[in-house]
Amino acid sequence: MSVHCVSYDLNKPGQDYTALYEELKKSPGYWHYLDSTWLISTSETATELFQRIKPHIDNNDTVLVIKVTNEYSGWLPEKAWGWLKEHL
Repeated sequence: MSVHCVSYDLNKPGQDYTALYEELKKSPGYWHYLDSTWLISTSETATELFQRIKPHIDNNDTVLVIKVTNEYSGWLPEKAWGWLKEHL
């Protein structure tokens, strides 16, 4: 398993993105402490993960899916750091 960061700007006002969130939650593991960022634990490649969520976004949205390494830093709750340590 690896961890991928899914970061997005959903640009269609009033659009219901519940299906996107539910699709991301189907992953073997996920972390969602930041509004527009999910960390997804999966055996999928970045391309495979993007193809899985693509039907749930609009053409004017922007999305980045990128593999996470064990080199990271920031300011997050202790629970978030624990998730990262467990999954990376």
